[in-house]
Amino acid sequence: MGKGGEKGEESGECKAQIPLYTWEEIQKHNLRTDKWLVIERKVYNVTQWAHRHPGGHRVISHCAGEDATDAFQAFHINPTLVQKFLKPLLIGELAPGEPSQDRDKNPQLVEDFRTLRKTAEDMNLFRASPLFFSLYLAHIIALEALAWLMVSYFGTGWITTLLLAFILATSQAQAGWLQHDFGHLSVFKKSSWNHLVHKFVIGHLKGASANWWNHRHFQHHAKPNIFKKDPDVNMLHVFVLGDTQPVEYGKKKLKYLPYNHQHEYFFLIFPPLLIPVYFQIQIISTMIKRRFWADLAWAFSYYMRYFITYIPFYGVLGSLSLLTFVRFLESHWFVWVTQMNHIPMEIDSEKHKDWLSSQLAATCNIEQSFFNDWFTGHLNFQIEHHLFPTMPRHNFWKVKPLVKSLCAKYGVQYEEKPLGKAFVDIVGSLKKSGDLWLDAYLHK
Repeated sequence: MGKGGEKGEESGECKAQIPLYTWEEIQKHNLRTDKWLVIERKVYNVTQWAHRHPGGHRVISHCAGEDATDAFQAFHINPTLVQKFLKPLLIGELAPGEPSQDRDKNPQLVEDFRTLRKTAEDMNLFRASPLFFSLYLAHIIALEALAWLMVSYFGTGWITTLLLAFILATSQAQAGWLQHDFGHLSVFKKSSWNHLVHKFVIGHLKGASANWWNHRHFQHHAKPNIFKKDPDVNMLHVFVLGDTQPVEYGKKKLKYLPYNHQHEYFFLIFPPLLIPVYFQIQIISTMIKRRFWADLAWAFSYYMRYFITYIPFYGVLGSLSLLTFVRFLESHWFVWVTQMNHIPMEIDSEKHKDWLSSQLAATCNIEQSFFNDWFTGHLNFQIEHHLFPTMPRHNFWKVKPLVKSLCAKYGVQYEEKPLGKAFVDIVGSLKKSGDLWLDAYLHK
């Protein structure tokens, strides 16, 4: 009994020696060279480890000085396994008197969302259907085969080539939605299998980089529509977004472009050029600068396959022109689908909202239909996807009623609209922001 008592006392002493921190102290550690974050009331110093983070150092840095519990749960399909990597980074816990959430977040809302997530897990909504994803991959391969058969049997006339380009653009767009699934670890139970097939789909089927996509896209999910954190709203001074940035630019008399006409020049430079120009330059330069040699090899295999297939019919220059036109078509598809859920929503600086509120403020849904599901890769369920990034997309409709109910309980806006209106709202939002800029530029 004596030894047992001594062990109990030692355990108590070890527990007492764990450093305790207040939110005031934790929030000071949100610098480039000093990063702390909180997961389930435990405090971790991730300063040195951030650069080894598989999802990229920026996404973890964006959560510095905050409670990252919900983000941690959202991005990892096996949090228990990942916790092992966190153990060496543990430096203490929240002091007993400190709330579990930072910055006056509604603790009951946060708790209810976590309960909703547990309910979704109990309903097996995070379990993927092998048949769904197998058929999805098969229809992409079938489109590629159809394109080759067309040019083989009907030659390289203008009509055939135009149809061929649309088929290949469709294949590329659908492969883009499929790589998105594997990138979010939503297909296989093991992360390694998701990563491997992700490299195959985005690399061999699309000629892009898995690491480039991961490091960029995860930032968007962690902090959607947040300036300086979400790369998707970093418009490089080409556009001004939301309600605050245009006024800020206007007051400072910044006029890189005539922003009051951005809703017009949007059609000329955003949908046509994003993929064939900006993304292509960024992807290739990123793979080389960061030495993503495996990604470069996968991308090279795509271009080898493409040119071996089409140079016999179109020659080198013709094949390059065809590929550029395919990227041009795909870019329009990609831009309209990906921007309709975000540009018309709140775009602002960091407000430190809870996970549910921050995701709902930045995203909206598009009405469900078989065509909308296929055309958008289920990104018409953008709200559910942002709340649960690792959930297989074929289950979004099942969790949707639970999400809507929780939003109604706490007065969080859940926005859903027709596909056509979503497209119109992109242009309307750009015009509104441009008008705000012009007014501030002229009168403030």
